[in-house]
Amino acid sequence: MWFKHLHLYRLHDAPELDAASLETALDEQAFRPLGGSEARRLGWSAPAGRAGTQLLHELQGQRLMTALRQERILPASVVREEVEERSEAIEASEGRKLRRQEKLAIKEQVYEELLPRAFVRSQKVDLWWDSRRGLIAVNASSRKRAEELLDLLRETLGSLKVTPLASQTLPMRAMTTWLGDPGSRPADLVLGDQVELKAKGDDGVLRARQVDLDSDEIQQLLESGRQASKLALSIEGRLSFVLHDDLAIKSLRFDDALIDEASQTDDGDDAVVRLETAFILMTQALAENIERLIEWLGGEAGHAGDTRST
Repeated sequence: MWFKHLHLYRLHDAPELDAASLETALDEQAFRPLGGSEARRLGWSAPAGRAGTQLLHELQGQRLMTALRQERILPASVVREEVEERSEAIEASEGRKLRRQEKLAIKEQVYEELLPRAFVRSQKVDLWWDSRRGLIAVNASSRKRAEELLDLLRETLGSLKVTPLASQTLPMRAMTTWLGDPGSRPADLVLGDQVELKAKGDDGVLRARQVDLDSDEIQQLLESGRQASKLALSIEGRLSFVLHDDLAIKSLRFDDALIDEASQTDDGDDAVVRLETAFILMTQALAENIERLIEWLGGEAGHAGDTRST
């Protein structure tokens, strides 16, 4: 249940939906298995998996939804080899070179024939909707997957206006300052052992893991003009993560005490109760510390009039 990544979005003009209405809307876009000729499909699935049928879990204004994504995996090399084999056979039998359009037609035919036999990859993506704070977080490793899930939510609700959460101080600027000046770091913020440093111009990116970020070597790189685009951080007693320059939060790890609290709660061996217990503890910790992080970054950037749909 514990989220590993966060892509954060600010909701604008959020639709007024109670849990029952939202559950009904989700059911209309519930996941159905791929058809034989379909390349991919995305739909809502039960967050508890086989242990439950609910598509929505809502507790204290915190909503949990899960999308299931299925995609057929058809390697381009397999298609290419089959196209080449068929093209060569036709050219040999007819004694001529095939035109580009003819090869494209063969490629489409090969793709249609092989697709139903391709392996199917399934992936679940969780979404947390904080209805009290007007915030949505997607547990996805990439921004592309997060946006895909928002598209599904928009289709489910009829409309959805969101913008990526933004801070007054650019994360890259703040991370570079924290890295270079220990005195600038908030009291509860601790540097980890991982950093990505970008240079202006064409000098590329330097990545370092399991290093002392207060070392002279790191300081010299900062003095040469490099800036931190990713930085491992922890908030004492709560969680650790890698902050990215687009405000994405990756490699989330929650404090052992929080995990223990969830595991020690009496759930009566009920998987749904166990899921909801972990979810509410997780969201309480995340909501509190996201607010602190945004405060450390100078507060949230103004969004008046900026309500693009993503």
